[in-house]
Amino acid sequence: MSLTIGVDVGGTKVAAGVVDVHGKVIEKLKRTTPAARPDDTADVISEVVLELLDRYDVTAVGIGAAGFVDETRSTVLFAPNLAWRDEPVKKRVEERIGRKVIVENDANAAAWAETRMGAARGQQDVMLITVGTGIGAGVVLDGRLYRGRWGSAGEPGHYRVVPDGRLCGCGNRGCWEQYASGNALVAEARELARRSPSAAVRLLQLGGGSPDGIDGPAVTHAAREGDAGALSCFEIVGGWLGHGLADLTAILDPGCFVIGGGVSEAGEMLLGPARAVYESSVTGRTYRHLAEIRQAELGPDAGLIGAADLARQG
Repeated sequence: MSLTIGVDVGGTKVAAGVVDVHGKVIEKLKRTTPAARPDDTADVISEVVLELLDRYDVTAVGIGAAGFVDETRSTVLFAPNLAWRDEPVKKRVEERIGRKVIVENDANAAAWAETRMGAARGQQDVMLITVGTGIGAGVVLDGRLYRGRWGSAGEPGHYRVVPDGRLCGCGNRGCWEQYASGNALVAEARELARRSPSAAVRLLQLGGGSPDGIDGPAVTHAAREGDAGALSCFEIVGGWLGHGLADLTAILDPGCFVIGGGVSEAGEMLLGPARAVYESSVTGRTYRHLAEIRQAELGPDAGLIGAADLARQG
């Protein structure tokens, strides 16, 4: 059986796993990411891969990284949470491990995994939207990963939905992820607590009595208890998510959206409002097919599994 290794490189951890042709993770290891020095990060990736190579016969290695990856899938042009700037990751890791390496954006890798082995199995035109601290995305069109001319496609979190809106970490204002992300969910809950404490009693309890103490898990916890204030926050953020999906449908016409990321674990509390707004907002909705909106299935291993499968594909 052909085995490959997938590596998911984030700002705080490196996760590497041996993956079979069905997407099953046979063994997984984790290490802390030394994010400040590019060579140290490459060393940690290589060390964890070499440890797995001691126990498994592996044909290739795929590395998923949160950042812009060039069109040759070799160089990380920019990684916001790592010190990688025009970093030749493929070359550095191949020299250390003696195996073929491909490098891919982590959301692209996750989109590939969910299309091949997860929530979008059987679909040919898929867009994965990861709703976490911000918004990430990956696009599969006609059964192929769409990377754009320069390898940097799939960043809808930074298209602007509100002119001169909230300031985004990218430097622009009004980006989608400022309204439909984990940060946006927390911002809505804190604003509710400041504006109307009587409507946010449970949120304030979970936040230690202060609006600034309210975090994402607290909002989800309160919403699962049926708290009206927390559920209203999910209605707002889910609505913004639905508006964005409607705009993406007008551009790409996918058959399926897969919603992943930490906030997606709230399930229908997020996806229900998103579907309702999506279905009422899509251009020409009376005369066209609407994309399905599904919750991701592969969880935090999606990027690792996708990177491993892309390495197998070559």
